[in-house]
This record gives sequence, structure tokens and C-alpha cells, in this order.
Amino acid sequence: MQLTFLGAAGQVTGSRYLLEAAGLKILIDCGLFQERDFLARNWESSPVPVGDIDHVLLTHAHLDHCGLVPRLVAQGYRGPVLATRASVDLAGIVLRDSGRLQEEDAAFKRRRHQREGRQGRFPEVPLYTEREAETALAQFRGVRYDEPVALSDQVTAWFRDAGHILGSAIVELHVREDDRSRRIVFSGDIGQWDRPLVRDPSLVADADYVIVESTYGGRRHADEGPPDDALCEIVNDTEARGGNLLIPTFAIERAQEVLYYLSKLVWQDRIPHLLVFLDSPMAVNATEVFLRYSECLDEETQGLLRSSRPPFAFPGLRLVRTVEESKAINRIRGTCVIMAGSGMCTGGRIKHHLEHQIGRLQTTVLFVGYQAQGTLGRQIVDGASEVRIHGQLHPVRARIAQIHGLSAHADQEDLRRWMHGFARPPRGIFVTHGEPASSQALAALLAAQPGQRVTIPAYQQTVVLD
Repeated sequence: MQLTFLGAAGQVTGSRYLLEAAGLKILIDCGLFQERDFLARNWESSPVPVGDIDHVLLTHAHLDHCGLVPRLVAQGYRGPVLATRASVDLAGIVLRDSGRLQEEDAAFKRRRHQREGRQGRFPEVPLYTEREAETALAQFRGVRYDEPVALSDQVTAWFRDAGHILGSAIVELHVREDDRSRRIVFSGDIGQWDRPLVRDPSLVADADYVIVESTYGGRRHADEGPPDDALCEIVNDTEARGGNLLIPTFAIERAQEVLYYLSKLVWQDRIPHLLVFLDSPMAVNATEVFLRYSECLDEETQGLLRSSRPPFAFPGLRLVRTVEESKAINRIRGTCVIMAGSGMCTGGRIKHHLEHQIGRLQTTVLFVGYQAQGTLGRQIVDGASEVRIHGQLHPVRARIAQIHGLSAHADQEDLRRWMHGFARPPRGIFVTHGEPASSQALAALLAAQPGQRVTIPAYQQTVVLD
């Protein structure tokens, strides 16, 4: 029995692990690399012959966990892709959109490089197309939380609620091999406790080996007080300065959580009743999935959905789908709130809004999620005086703000709490899905506990699970 780390090792994105056990080759996650320094890995051939892979199991529908599935299928994978039912629906939205953006981005780069007379860093063809994403989605199969899924007579999988986004899961595998049994647990991305919308993360009682994320393994989320108070101050300050509020927004979970808090502030009359644009067809579609799977939401949110003040419908909210509607937003005079993807400003409509707005002193750019190294969002958060957007340099004059409490990721204390849920120390703990400093900090914290064997694996490292 052995485990190979094919992504999210030494960096946050590109989550992908290969477990070889009981005669099966099981891929847990198949994510896109999104940091600039690692983009070339997306173009590499599968490090595992695709014909040898028996199953793909996805923890959730974020691109850094599912975004390479269409490429895997295009390279010849013909087996099932298992995820929770909500994740299957969300992955359909995410992967179609990703394929479309890949095509648009390739065409844009082709035109720009031809105009500039130079060759690009990566091939001027899409990593995969919208049609290839559609083809891959035919292999997706939905499963229910906490119900056993037999991968073979010797391997059984369970999907536990990770509390990260709608449909997110901890994958637990029970392997029987050579008269022994082992439980291997993949955390996926763990959420925070006591957050709106989704339920709290599940605790897993028993594991021999644990692969745990460490996105925020080296820090605790700042004690900023309730997120709605911080959001209230930012909206009112921006309105007083006569500017627009831009919120780079992840389409799944973050968009819905920001809407939840904005609706609360509007219904309580704590902010002006401004126009609020959700300028993301993907986020609009994802919100519909939230309503479709309301049984996966926490009790408070289910109650609000049945009330006269639902969180996804409030005065001033405009759901934007078309490009023409998106372009028209920048012609509006007066303050408005613009929520658009992508959440790390690596593509999508937010880059067009930043082109128009980031040089204005009256504008506020509010970040509400993790910004990976090498992304445009990280450059802005780190205080860059100018940034390149669509090939042109733009001065950064806008107010830059950040609310850490809205993160869908567990912080160090949450991860410690989740790890303490195991009834006995695992045989081995592998810390992944974090920048080096974060992984090292979490590994040191866990290794300080008696009986814990903690490893930070390297990219493409293989370990034997004895």
C-alpha cells in the first residue's frame, strides 16, 4: 500500500493524491495548479498512466481540487468520478466555466502575442475546452454523505461533511489487504466552526493515516469581530467617499456568504440600499444549487430561506449573466457594490472592473478569501504600487481592504481541533495543501503531541503505508 503526492505539496493548489492499495489505483482529487510558478504542471502528461487509474474521488468542487479532471478524461481516463451530489452539480458549473475561460484566454493571448510579435510562456491553446469539460462530466457520479461506497470487495469509501463549501467532503477510505485493515483519511479543505450557510466540519474518530490541509496552518484568523460589522464599516466608508466597492469573489460559498451578510445589513438598515451586482454567471448558477440542496445547509440558514427575508434575495440585488450587463456596470454614476470572479483575480470579469476602478482613490477593493502566491490578488494585497492587468500596468490608488473572518478555510486552531477528534494517534500524518511556512507551522504543532509522526511530503514523493 503506497501513497504518492502529485499536487498540493509545497503549495496550496493542484490537490492530487494517488493511493495504490488492494490492487486499485485511486486518485483523490485532480486539481488545477493556480500559482504562477506551478502553472506548467497543468500541461504535463498525467504522471500516472490514465488507463491504470480505477477511481477518481473528489473532496469538493473548487478548481484546485477538480479542475484537471477534463484533461485527465481527454488523456483517456474512462472510470467514474465520485463526489457528493451537491459537488457534482457545482463541478458542472465550475468545469464548464473553466473550459470556456480556457478557450477565451487562449484566444486573447494569441491575439496579443501576434500583435506584440512574441511567443507566450505557455501554448496558445486551451488546457481543455468547454466541450471537453462537458464530456468529463458524463463520468461524474453523486454519492451521499456518510453512506459506504464500495470501490471493490476490499476498499470502501465514505464522504464526511468537511464544512468548507456546499458539498465539500472529507474522504475516508477503509482498505483490507493481506489480512490487515487500514483507514486513510483525506481532509480535503476543512471549514470553520460556527459559520453561516454550511454545517460544521465532521470529526472522524479513527484513522491510521491522515492527509491534512494546512492553508492557514500557521496562523489564526484575525479577531476582527463579527464579519458583518467589518463589512458594514467598509460599505459605509466607500459610500461616503463616493466610490465603488469591488469584491473579488469565489463563485462557490464565498459569493453566497457575502450575500448572506449584505442581506443582513440591508434588512437591518445598517448600510445604504445600494445596487449590489453579483456579476458572475457561475456564482448565480451556484446560488441556485445552494437552494436545490438546502438540506445540506445549517439550521439557521434553512430557517432564513423559509422566512420573508431570505439571504439570496434582498432590495438592490442584481444578478448579472450577460457580458453586456457586466460592461454597463462601469457606466453607473454613484456608489455600487460589484462582486465578480475570480476570487484571486486570475481571470474573469473582476479583472475588467479592476482596470476601470483600481486607479481611483474613491474605490475600495475588498478581499474576502485566500490569495495564493503569484496571483494578481496576492500582489494587490501585498501592497503593490502598480499591477499588470490584461498586459497593461495600472497604478493602485484604491483603498485595499481584507476581511479574514470570511475565510472558508479552517485556521490553525480549527485544524488542531479537527485533528484532536481522532480517538487515538494515527500511525502517520502528512501535512499538505499549504505554503511551506504554513505547513511547517502546523506540522510542528502536531508533532508536539505525544505519539504523533508528522511528515511534510515533497511533490511526487511516494511513501509506503506499512
